[in-house]
Amino acid sequence: MNYETGQVHHREEEKADVAAFVRFLEDLLSAYPSGKMALILDNSRIHHAKTLQPFLKKHPRLQLVFLPPYSPNLNPVEGLWLWLKADVVNNVFFEKFYRIKLHVSQFINRINKHPIETIDRLLVRL
Repeated sequence: MNYETGQVHHREEEKADVAAFVRFLEDLLSAYPSGKMALILDNSRIHHAKTLQPFLKKHPRLQLVFLPPYSPNLNPVEGLWLWLKADVVNNVFFEKFYRIKLHVSQFINRINKHPIETIDRLLVRL
């Protein structure tokens, strides 16, 4: 989530591993082709992986900033997940996995059309 614009970037992956995280970082580098980027992250193992270090050295404009452990209240993405669950997943049975993916993508596209609402909902409280 871009804290200045409210734009949410996402990438759907089958597995949350270092390779998937690197692909996400490559997407961000393409979306923001110049300037430094500070990424505020939780303490997931993949964010600290040694195998990530060569990629970060190759892209010094990426700076990873880690939240304190066990601080979901400081992480706006946790609020995004709650919002997504409430709007998309709660009390809904999806017969096929692709239907969940479709609804998640539609949710992200919808909130990206109204970035000020996203900022108001997720960032103002910080």
